[in-house]
This record gives sequence, C-alpha cells and structure tokens, in this order.
Amino acid sequence: MDRPDLPLNALRTFEVAVRQGSFTRAAIELRVTQAAVSHQIARLEELLGAKLLLRTPSGLVPTDEGVALYPVLEHGLDAISRVLDRVTGQQRIEVLKVGVVTTFALGWLIPRLPQFEKAHPEIDLRISTNNNRVEITREGLDMAIRFGEGNWAKVDAWPLIDAPMSVLCAPEIAAGLRHPGDLAHHTLLRSYRGDEWPRWFAEIGVPCPPVTGPVLDSSLAIAELASQALGIALLPLPMFAAQIEAGKLAQPFGSTVFAGRYYLTCPSDRVQNSAMIAFSNWIQSESTACPDTRS
Repeated sequence: MDRPDLPLNALRTFEVAVRQGSFTRAAIELRVTQAAVSHQIARLEELLGAKLLLRTPSGLVPTDEGVALYPVLEHGLDAISRVLDRVTGQQRIEVLKVGVVTTFALGWLIPRLPQFEKAHPEIDLRISTNNNRVEITREGLDMAIRFGEGNWAKVDAWPLIDAPMSVLCAPEIAAGLRHPGDLAHHTLLRSYRGDEWPRWFAEIGVPCPPVTGPVLDSSLAIAELASQALGIALLPLPMFAAQIEAGKLAQPFGSTVFAGRYYLTCPSDRVQNSAMIAFSNWIQSESTACPDTRS
C-alpha cells in the first residue's frame, strides 16, 4: 500500500498540540518556540489540504478532520515507541491521563489506587479532578469518569457504580426530623442538577416544598455545608459512607432516588492503548466487587 509522504515532525507536533490544548503548552513539551509549533501545524494542514485545528478563547479545538486524525496518530506513535523500547531493551512507562469527577475520586477511586499501581507499575496514572464537566480530547485526557445516564454524544460509556441519592445532614438536625415534610422548615442545598429534590419527594409521595437553598457545583461543597448544619443535602450515598460512619453526616430517612451512575468514558473514535485497556479492566472489576454500590 502506498503511504503518503508526510513529515513525522509535523504529525508529532499536531498530536502534542491536540493533547496539550494550546500551542504554548505544546511548545514547552517539544522544547521549541510557539512559532515553530504553529509553522509545523500550518505545513501539515497545507499538505493535507484541510484545516485541523481552530483557535478559540478556551484553547485549541480540533476540526472534524483533526478529530478523525488524532486517535489514529496517537495510537501509531505509541506503537512506534513500544517497538523502539523493545529494540533498545528499555521498559516503557505508559502515561495514562484520566479525568474524574471529584466526588468519585475522593469517595471511591483514590483509596483503591494503590492496588492498581501495585498491579501495573508500568503505567503512570495521572488523575485530574473536575465538577463533572469534561472534554476528554480538548483537555488532553485519555479517559474520564463522570456521573450521568451514560448517553453522551460520540462517547463510549461503561457503567461502574450506581449512586442512589439520599438525604444527608448534620446528626443534630437529623435528630429533629420525624417526617419528610419536616424538610420544608430547613434550607435544602442544591446542585446544578435542579430536578433532584423534586424527584426525591416524588419518589416518596410527598409534595416538594419550595427549594431555594444555594446552588453549588460540587457534592463535596454541599456535604461540607450539610455537616456544619448549614442546610440539608441530597447526595450520592455510596460516596459519603466514610462521613456517615465517622458521624459527620446522618441519613434521617431511608428513601433514595436514582439519579444516575458513575461511568468510565472514552471517545468512540479513540483507539485504546494497553494502559487504557488495563485501567478499564481493573476499574470495572473493582466496581463489580462492590455489590452494595450496584443495582
């Protein structure tokens, strides 16, 4: 098969630019000037006759052509590196970058990471946290763990853990709650998903009172306010088991409502390397071994 006469330097520069999300950060990784990075990308686009990257206020965004090229190129460069390492007798350390919603990272994943690191010393796992809003390719990630219903566009999603939502509050407040209707006399803390409280009240057949408490984009922040008796929270129960056990939070009512699951996700067009496959297999096995967090 004929292979196009394309410059490897330009292809590598494109891969780094997409992964880093900016010409400046790509230049730092490649140890060249920003102008050199821009020149290599322009040269590659001229040879291909297609625009690959767009500059936006939030960083570099691949075009449709760039999105199609990136995973194939990344896989190819990784494959070349592995073969070269075998030829030179070096052990290859694969870097795996995973974005994780903060609640899941602290409440479930991080305490288990030593097991993964012990089983896979050849993988340098780098975790970055977020508030459940993540763009895998633009942020230079390989995979992401997020909360939802598993229906993100152009993304493959593997269910990990169910996260039933339950009322949690400071123990001193819980002691005074006898009936769900009593919640109407307290501040109900809200997340950016505004339908959670109405769904919980609908689940137990009680009219939902006006929900006017502060809106926060982090379950951890909501839990902190609740533990300080500054409001009542509706939180994913399995992620706050440690705080309940420690007596910082209490569950006044046993009722829960299903609002979504935690999923491991990856762009549908991404060719998975060995590190991604190893992490995917490990975390799915770990989640299956936790029957109390699965439906």
